[in-house]
Amino acid sequence: MSSLIPIAHLERFRETAASLIPQLIERREAPKSIIRFDPCATTYLRYKPSSLFPVEELESRLWGKGDEFIIDFESHRTGYFSFDLAGEGDSVGDAPTRLRLVFGEVPGDVVETLDPAKSKSWISTSWYPDEIINIDECPSSVNLPRRFAFRYVRVQVLCGSKSYKIRFLNVKATAISSTASLPPPYQTADDLLRRIDQTSVITLRDCMTTIFEDGPRRDRRLWLGDLRLQALANYYTFKNYDLVKRCLYLFAGFPREDGSVPAAIFERPVTRRAGDYILDYDVLFGVTVLDYVEASGDKATGHDLWQTVVNSTRNSVSSISADGRFTPNKNVWVFLDWQEGLDRTTGAHALIVFALKAVNQLASLLGYPAIHTDVITASSETLSSAFDAEKGVFVSGPKRQVSWASQAWIALADIVPPERAKVALVNAYNDPSATKAMTPYLFHYVTEAFARVGAKEEAMSLLLNYWGGMVQNGADTFWEAYDPADSMFSPYGDHLNNSYCHAWSCTPAYLLRSGLIPTGN
Repeated sequence: MSSLIPIAHLERFRETAASLIPQLIERREAPKSIIRFDPCATTYLRYKPSSLFPVEELESRLWGKGDEFIIDFESHRTGYFSFDLAGEGDSVGDAPTRLRLVFGEVPGDVVETLDPAKSKSWISTSWYPDEIINIDECPSSVNLPRRFAFRYVRVQVLCGSKSYKIRFLNVKATAISSTASLPPPYQTADDLLRRIDQTSVITLRDCMTTIFEDGPRRDRRLWLGDLRLQALANYYTFKNYDLVKRCLYLFAGFPREDGSVPAAIFERPVTRRAGDYILDYDVLFGVTVLDYVEASGDKATGHDLWQTVVNSTRNSVSSISADGRFTPNKNVWVFLDWQEGLDRTTGAHALIVFALKAVNQLASLLGYPAIHTDVITASSETLSSAFDAEKGVFVSGPKRQVSWASQAWIALADIVPPERAKVALVNAYNDPSATKAMTPYLFHYVTEAFARVGAKEEAMSLLLNYWGGMVQNGADTFWEAYDPADSMFSPYGDHLNNSYCHAWSCTPAYLLRSGLIPTGN
């Protein structure tokens, strides 16, 4: 009998997902200040704001060709921008008004030139958050149809009539989210921890639309790896179980031809799977279902998606030989992190074991027999042998690379007793030659691994130095990538194409509120 899900069931999965589309909630917000930015070498984000004039004066000011100003809403949002335009002078309406609007999450977005021709980005620069619009008539109400993720808006008057000037009235942002309000603040006497948690929560809120988006500025897809981390944070904050359920059914409703789970889902213009496939994301589907069932108590969904969970393990298992050796297909994307030069062999292998163990926890919860137990046993023995006694760490690949990723997933998969995993993690963490994490995605799993093996001080140190560093360096929401030594760092070759509110960065709220990292409160 085929293990592929019948078409009728896939259609039902899609219908279930469609029935769970949430009603987006709007918040209307007024500008808080009108500012300018000047270069500042001592500020991480490279620019320092100063007041241009009080925001109360905006509606009384007149603007002509070459004039510009920056609106600061003083917080981040996902949403829309609108204003009324009025004219004052002779011959109002004798020429259109041409404006350039640039939307920024960080100062560099609205200060630096967004020039696709000069960009070194390997992902599309059409995501640059700028618009040139022409308003033919004055007065006029302007509602930009495109959605943006922003705190700042730079308004430039590019051209217009010589006979009159323009006035901006009723400027506002309309923020959207599938959640109405923020959860109660995390209770702690430590101000930085409180700010880290709050920033995590706002990051998650602004990625919660009709799906859990990876980032509201760019891409805007439902990625499985991001979903798992967002869902964990959600269970301890907004508790929006239906949105997680919707996302799980979207993945289940649009499998690949072999029954595996795609890495990402597009909602628009029609709901469909993306072409991307990531081996480690596929096998994490079962983990995400387990997390959901445990958090929500919804075993019915677990039963409904069980065959999809089983199918999501097969490609990973087929990459492991009978004696427990992991050899991924060279044409298959194994992610773990964006870190260049990372050898993924040990880390990905351990992640598979972690995921298979979680699938068997789900099986036990639902009353199904365990699966792939022989693979778990053989893999665990092979992974244990990757320990380098001289260095006190687990190594990966033919060059015996030492990386944070390998130690983290060895620890999370319980390949060795916690005390041994803790020693390896600490040794790699303190090894300046070790291959480190690049993105908050892997930083999360390293931090969680420290916490789960009892290295609480190291877990707290990572939390404070990494996410706390972002907060202290000006983050309103947590960023897609962060290098404390380089504010222009980007995995994509162009920092102006980075997302500064990104889903996989929101997990400190989970780490703190779950008690994984105890603070003493």
